[in-house]
Amino acid sequence: MTRLSVNINKIATLRNARGGNVPNVLKAAINCQRFGAEGITVHPRPDERHIRYQDVRDIKPIITTEFNIEGYPSQPFIDLVLEILPNQVTLVPDPPEALTSSTGWDTIKNKDVLKNIVAIFKAKGIRTSIFVNADPELVKHAADSGTDRVELYTEPYATMFHENREKAIEPFVKAALAAKEVGLGLNAGHDLDLDNLKYFAKNISGLLEVSIGHALISDALYFGLENTIQMYLKQLR
Repeated sequence: MTRLSVNINKIATLRNARGGNVPNVLKAAINCQRFGAEGITVHPRPDERHIRYQDVRDIKPIITTEFNIEGYPSQPFIDLVLEILPNQVTLVPDPPEALTSSTGWDTIKNKDVLKNIVAIFKAKGIRTSIFVNADPELVKHAADSGTDRVELYTEPYATMFHENREKAIEPFVKAALAAKEVGLGLNAGHDLDLDNLKYFAKNISGLLEVSIGHALISDALYFGLENTIQMYLKQLR
């Protein structure tokens, strides 16, 4: 059964727009868990324009569900992850100025770098996942790093979904098969929403977890957070 991890970055973005502590990111994390989320995801960036490093420290002791920290493996990020010891760390190749994640790792070019970073986290018992495009070769090379999982970057699927869903899903089906062949667990995320999530989950074999933030938090403005989380869970069931 595919787990739903809620990325709460957008709640922090709203808080930071006014300063202060409204909306309260910690309360949001607790409520997401209480309303059925099976994981909480945060992506702290160097400029702390949404989730702050201190948020990560504050969230860890207040939730009992899976905690996933994603980000570019700069030294401050590595130090934070080793301090917090989350259930999972997801490595993304975003430069500091990136607005949002826009591609996955080149796991061939960056194999040695990824291998060294993965080893650091796994030595502390932290499950690792590498953000990759839906390319079977890149998935297979990711396995050489020692990672536990890959997370498929799903924006291309979401962009093409309404035009041709069969064509949109095809490379992801192949990438999922490649992950299975090399023994990697499979996550997915980026622009999955209430329109395209069910079809994706139904067609991707071995999908363990989806991480959804922007669409889910946006939908919560219309439907309420509790109802929205249940709506997303329903798409995965």
